[in-house]
Amino acid sequence: MLLAFVQNAQSDDGIINRLEILQSDHSDSIQGTPLHAQDALARFYENRHYQPAWSSPIARYELVQAIDRVAHDGLNPADYHQDALHDIVHSSSDDADRTLSTELDLIFTDAFLLLAAHLRDGKVNSQTLQAQWAVHQRQEPLFLALEQALQDETVFQTLQSFKPPAPAYQKLSNYRYQLSGLLGRPWPLHDPGPTIHPGDSDPRIPAIRQQLQLLGNLPQADHDSHYSATNTPESQRYAGSLIEAIPAFQARHGLEPDGLIGRKTLQALNTLPIERIRQIDANLERWRWLPDSLGDTYVLVNIAGYDMVLVEDGEEVMHQRVIVGDPFRQTPVFSDRIRYLVFNPTWTVPRTLMIKDQLPKLQADPSYLSRMNFKVYKGWGARRVEVAPEEIDWNTLTADHFPYQLIQQPGPNNSLGQVKFMFPNKHAIYLHDTPGQYHFSREQRTISSGCIRVERPFELAERLLTRNSSWTKDTIRQARQEKEPVKAILDRSVPVHLQYWTTWVDKSGHLQIRKDVYGRDRRLVDALRSDFKGNLQLTPRSHR
Repeated sequence: MLLAFVQNAQSDDGIINRLEILQSDHSDSIQGTPLHAQDALARFYENRHYQPAWSSPIARYELVQAIDRVAHDGLNPADYHQDALHDIVHSSSDDADRTLSTELDLIFTDAFLLLAAHLRDGKVNSQTLQAQWAVHQRQEPLFLALEQALQDETVFQTLQSFKPPAPAYQKLSNYRYQLSGLLGRPWPLHDPGPTIHPGDSDPRIPAIRQQLQLLGNLPQADHDSHYSATNTPESQRYAGSLIEAIPAFQARHGLEPDGLIGRKTLQALNTLPIERIRQIDANLERWRWLPDSLGDTYVLVNIAGYDMVLVEDGEEVMHQRVIVGDPFRQTPVFSDRIRYLVFNPTWTVPRTLMIKDQLPKLQADPSYLSRMNFKVYKGWGARRVEVAPEEIDWNTLTADHFPYQLIQQPGPNNSLGQVKFMFPNKHAIYLHDTPGQYHFSREQRTISSGCIRVERPFELAERLLTRNSSWTKDTIRQARQEKEPVKAILDRSVPVHLQYWTTWVDKSGHLQIRKDVYGRDRRLVDALRSDFKGNLQLTPRSHR
């Protein structure tokens, strides 16, 4: 449908005509340059009575400057008409009063609106993992922000304000810049070979030492200067500052920090700087999917890092290991609010797990139900009837014929342990205790059916309840001793964020890297690198 433009004495006929053409012909380009924010373009120029916007050379320069630096955020400057705008800005540098043509004015506006949308919401749709080229309006419309930025001549500053405000985002972006300095440099690749123990001599050691120095895991000019020469036997010895640097490197990659340079450690060392940058880019995009504020107090689970933190009044006060869903039953990414806890919970087995997990156990061992304290019900809801397990011929049941419900009663064998943290959601996901505490010592903790098992759940329960309800340590202790479920409702619900970060910068300023256990990074990076036609572009290098 054609836009209804109302011309007045101050309107620019060229802009009106061009916008009408864009709408009527369904054209999406000007002078070969694609325009992506067509709806927002129309609203922007309508709001300013179709007058040209980019008469200020300062505004034009600041937009180009912001585009040039957007690689710092893992985005591709070419997506925002970088070449076309560069030519305009540089060709007009000797003529500050030069008036842009209608077409060029529209290109500048389109670049700002698209870049602002990508910095604020992300380039990739978090659900479909497809690149987004339309500008969606939420909160303050972007065209109003552009209008204010042009009036105040704060185009660059305004674009920076759309980035996630969290310090963690800026730290990750800064580390991307550091790694960009390693692009183009030779990077050693190590053969598997035998495991290198402290004190061993090995020809791979000099290159390993150099890699750790380049990555910032080992000082460039450390006190082990006599190890720096690569043509001496001493330089090939695993000794000196490497003794501490290797375990630290391993820990930052989620590996066992045993100090042994084996297969997994060599694989981590073989990771090229460009691969680390791509991983950073994926996680910068995930930050852009989050709301501007996680809350002053919140629980955050990093699925890929197998850990959970509790933040109170902006300060991290608790850190715990967690167990998450296996690759076939992945823990989803979403945010919600913890509203209540249940001590001594029952566990109603989801139908999928009844068929895939429980039925084979029952057919192999009919005593399993009584031993694990399950009750069996036929039917659902108010009409369900408890049935004695021994009265059922489990071998006759199939996925298509399983009219029963399995509910595990409270007790030491209950799969949810002694407490669960509820934030009712469509995924049926929650945090909970577990009787299998020994699993927390595993390096890769993807063994649940999707819910999150917490290492020290009662520390979390006590912290949440004593600060946010009438519950005390004594009442919590009493609830744990009950034989039936006890619900504890929080006075104020607490935000909980389940995220998937495969890399982040820790408190010490070191880059933490984890295995992409769900295989999500590659598809996300491909979407980030794709242009509007779907063609993959090169990973951009960060520039100051």
